[in-house]
Amino acid sequence: MNAAQFTRRAHLALEDKQLQTALSISRDGFTAQRAAAVARLPEFDSLRDSARDIKAHTLAHLDLYLEAYEKRVTASGGIVHYARSAKDANDIVVSICRRHGAKLAVKGKTMIGEEIGVNAALEANGVDPVETDLGEYILQLRGELPSHITAPAVHLTKEQIAADFRRAHRDLPEGRDLTEASALLAEARAVLRKMFLSADIGITGANFLVAETGTSIIVTNEGNGDLAATLPKVHIVLASIEKLVPTLEDAAQLLRVLTRSATGQEISTYTTFATGPRRPGDPDGPEEYHVVLVDNGRSALLGSEFAEVLRCIRCGACMNHCPVYQSVGGHAYGSVYAGPIGAVLTPALVGIENAVDLPNASSFCGACESVCPVRIPLPKLMRFWREHAFERGLVSVRQRLALNLWGFFAKRPALYRFATRAAVRVLAKIDGEDGRLRKMPASWTASRDFPAPQGETFQAEFARRKSMGRRS
Repeated sequence: MNAAQFTRRAHLALEDKQLQTALSISRDGFTAQRAAAVARLPEFDSLRDSARDIKAHTLAHLDLYLEAYEKRVTASGGIVHYARSAKDANDIVVSICRRHGAKLAVKGKTMIGEEIGVNAALEANGVDPVETDLGEYILQLRGELPSHITAPAVHLTKEQIAADFRRAHRDLPEGRDLTEASALLAEARAVLRKMFLSADIGITGANFLVAETGTSIIVTNEGNGDLAATLPKVHIVLASIEKLVPTLEDAAQLLRVLTRSATGQEISTYTTFATGPRRPGDPDGPEEYHVVLVDNGRSALLGSEFAEVLRCIRCGACMNHCPVYQSVGGHAYGSVYAGPIGAVLTPALVGIENAVDLPNASSFCGACESVCPVRIPLPKLMRFWREHAFERGLVSVRQRLALNLWGFFAKRPALYRFATRAAVRVLAKIDGEDGRLRKMPASWTASRDFPAPQGETFQAEFARRKSMGRRS
């Protein structure tokens, strides 16, 4: 997929009836569940402040915490690998697989794995990677990227998934009933359980890496992460460098805001801590434990105007509350990272010239920032990218002309007031249904309504009330 084609894909997404049906089913669920979870925790906003500060402190001293983490992992019998680029990370994973003669790898959910394309690298070297998160497994059958950070297959309907299972699981009875979600889950569980038991390599991501103990932490609701981390002889943790936190107490605070923001749960069904390989006397666990720490452009963001995006803990709350994402879904963004976080992070990873439309994929309503558990100022960061795009001449001629026209009027207050008053009067005369305009000359109303002006302009109303206050 290509992040440079957002506008075209967004139009296609708005016309996709199946996608719109799937989005309508999930649209209110995430937001309602988060709101209920937050209401049950009076100190939630204080925890957000603490989470922000923990991540900001860690990023400010990331070199020290990386060294501390490596020391603790090594002391526990594990091995830490540093990967500057996606290619470096894939080469490390492939080399571990080759050394063990691996043919099958089971994978827990890992966004950095999606980002670097580790599945393709494994397949090219004779290793069959099998996604074990249900959503990721479904997408692997379809050959698609995830459309959401926490619910990767949210864009699909139950009927589409049933059709995919019938196509992929040809050894099962053709007439089996797949009308219920429980039947789909049971079938996937039965298929994947065989994979866990025969896999040579287990690969997981990490929600947090703890410098104090050398621990990797993953949160899941299916238990697949536990099986991928403990059953194969080798466990590989794929994680980007900003996943570090100083202590287990810090991780515990972040977990309290992560799950509530992501799914409205007080805690996920499984919260798994892994610290090194199996020790003498352990009943299970891998014989080897590797951590691949991936940079892939992140260190360049440290100390820059975009450094705050590295606080992200991948909860997906910004997507769940974004009117643009909820209208077009994740695949329109053409990147592993969709929604507001993708609009900021993707240009940093692939270059603003390859993702110029993404920072503009926002109504700037501020909902994303208002729900972010680590208080990332996403609208501000999108504005920074817009400025970069404008300075480099990457925006369209139409956009530049529109901005220049607005700038012409903004520099002339009297003319600006006259023009806005005239525009309000013209628009007020256009018949609008329920106070909303359905058709405008520009493409704005192709997928949404335009509020019809009510009364005077803000400046005129402000001046009127100010004069009334003086008289009183």
